Amino acid sequence: MALTSLSGSDNLVGTMIVGLAFLPVYGFNAILFPLLTRSIGAIGAVLGALAVRGTGRRNPITAINIGLFTTGAFSLITFYLLARYLMHDIRLFWCLSLGLFAALAISLIVQYYTGMKKPVLEMAKATQSGAALNLLAGFSYGLESPALGIIVIALVNMAAYLIMGGGLLGFFGIAAATLGITEMKGIIMASDAFGPIVDNAGGIAEMSGLGQEVRRAGDVLDAAGNITKAITKGYGMACALMTSVVILFAYLTEATRHQGMPFTRVEDIPIYLADPKNIVAMMIGATVPFLFSALAIRSVGRSAFKVVEEVRRQFREIPGLMEGKAKPDYSRCVDIATKDSLREMILPTLVGVVAPLIIGFTLGVWALAAFLIAVKIVGAILATFMFNAGGAWDNAKKYIEDGHYGGKGTPAHAAAVVGDTFGDPLKDTAGPSLHILIKMGNILSITCLPLFLMYGLKW
Repeated sequence: MALTSLSGSDNLVGTMIVGLAFLPVYGFNAILFPLLTRSIGAIGAVLGALAVRGTGRRNPITAINIGLFTTGAFSLITFYLLARYLMHDIRLFWCLSLGLFAALAISLIVQYYTGMKKPVLEMAKATQSGAALNLLAGFSYGLESPALGIIVIALVNMAAYLIMGGGLLGFFGIAAATLGITEMKGIIMASDAFGPIVDNAGGIAEMSGLGQEVRRAGDVLDAAGNITKAITKGYGMACALMTSVVILFAYLTEATRHQGMPFTRVEDIPIYLADPKNIVAMMIGATVPFLFSALAIRSVGRSAFKVVEEVRRQFREIPGLMEGKAKPDYSRCVDIATKDSLREMILPTLVGVVAPLIIGFTLGVWALAAFLIAVKIVGAILATFMFNAGGAWDNAKKYIEDGHYGGKGTPAHAAAVVGDTFGDPLKDTAGPSLHILIKMGNILSITCLPLFLMYGLKW
């Protein structure tokens, strides 16, 4: 939930900054526009949540999709009213609708790759030949999963740009499409909360000894919760990618304004691909997400090792623990995990903070723009690969636990557990953290822009 909440304020502020350039076209409504669209999204989320009802043997994902499409339908109607009667430009309705379409499309794509569809079934089937083939199957489907989503986002950006006639006004169309995709934030955050709730409910049912029927129902809901969590991560990354375009445009607007440069056409932005500084910045920017992910995943491994060692110590030193006659010291494991979760993220965070500062002060503000573009694109693709693959490995394990390929306690289940364990730090640590890396670089760059211009090296 935290990662999607970050898609809000920076998007609104960035769009309002962009709106300043269009005061002659729309008046003060150019600044008011993002706030009104966000209000529409809040009301739509309430209506969508009310529409989610489980009846009989309906698939939980079907019920959640009803809520998503209810929110989308309400947003479409109000988008038309907003564009027609407040902004007096029906083209903005189409741009907002494109963003809304992107949100729903990303949701369906993630459901395909992490739900009980072909990728998960193929991964479960591969476990019959061992953990290695399960890992290979998950890795390949994970690599495939970003393609369609990135194409959708790219087409939406291009279509919104062209609908508004291109040029500077085209960027306002992209900003409107970004507002459209973030309108689904409320209902998707609500569905994200579904995951941990049903996960804990299943654990309580198991510990309470409520029987296999209750446990099976909990497993079905838990599998659905894995899908909703994956949807949230995919949606959050799509929002981050589209929001980054808006903030990048706001950054370029401020950079040209601070340097007293004319900014009436897109061609006025002096970013040249052949400039060695920009090429170097893009190389570094494309590398940062991989370095950040490596540090985050490695930190999970170190922390997990400490927890395992603590559990082994307690089995050795607490009399009767192995026989179930004594209680373990849970607080020690919680203490290790809590402290390490803060300590181990210091180095990855420094990478995300220091890299844009170095680029801005040494290579200049235009090279920093190239750096940010590389971080956005590579980070979004890498993150989508990781949390889709991780979610699919998790549900492949649940598919086997449901009785397929021998069920629990078989070699296929052991292989699936290896895949799930491998996928957890990808989908729960590195993948979602890349969302923060992208957003942090954007905010830091536009905040420190005056310092780069004043104290940076002059080329």
